[in-house]
Amino acid sequence: MHIAIVEDDPVIRKELKTLLENAMYQVTVLEEFDRVPEQVEKCQPDLVLLDVTLPGTTGFDICMKIREKLSLPIVFLTSRMDAMDELTGIMKGGDDYIRKPYQTPILLARIGAVLKRYKGSTLQEVTRLEHKGVSLDISKCVLEYRGEELELTKNEMKILHNLFQNAGNFVSRMDLTEYLWESQIFIDDNTLSVYVTRIREKLRSIGIEDFIETKRGMGYRI
Repeated sequence: MHIAIVEDDPVIRKELKTLLENAMYQVTVLEEFDRVPEQVEKCQPDLVLLDVTLPGTTGFDICMKIREKLSLPIVFLTSRMDAMDELTGIMKGGDDYIRKPYQTPILLARIGAVLKRYKGSTLQEVTRLEHKGVSLDISKCVLEYRGEELELTKNEMKILHNLFQNAGNFVSRMDLTEYLWESQIFIDDNTLSVYVTRIREKLRSIGIEDFIETKRGMGYRI
């Protein structure tokens, strides 16, 4: 699922991006606030996480403009505590109103609940990816093959999720590293190799051989 973040605080922006990507969402961060509805229409997210107080405009106004063109869930995220603001947000077309500072599990649960209401049964389909008879269940953090299941760690899940999303194409070591740790600068290059080796060992334990291909200079693919 794809979430667009509209937040003017760079620290909160980065925190939200990391949090949502760790929860297996695709994330687009919008940093220019004069043409947000047009940017949202262009990137076609499944949900917009929208701050209320923005430079030169408000989340309420942006929400109304998005609603004129698109039907998608909009969740307000704000430090404003006035109960009337929450009512205004709902009246302007918002689907939920979450106050800062937020608790991570609650934020993720409410985003998930809003997406589930919009997507219904199709949400479950999106959380399951398949390739060559191997199924990756993102909601359970497991890999399935011929009736057997493998439990995955968070990083193992992220590596496989990225490879499944790019099935048939090589994903470079740098792209995988950045996807896992945001930046490759302070990560030992051997760390990724260790994770891939562990994944291959787990795959072999349930009879999956040569599922992850390595090509020097190009990276990994399934």
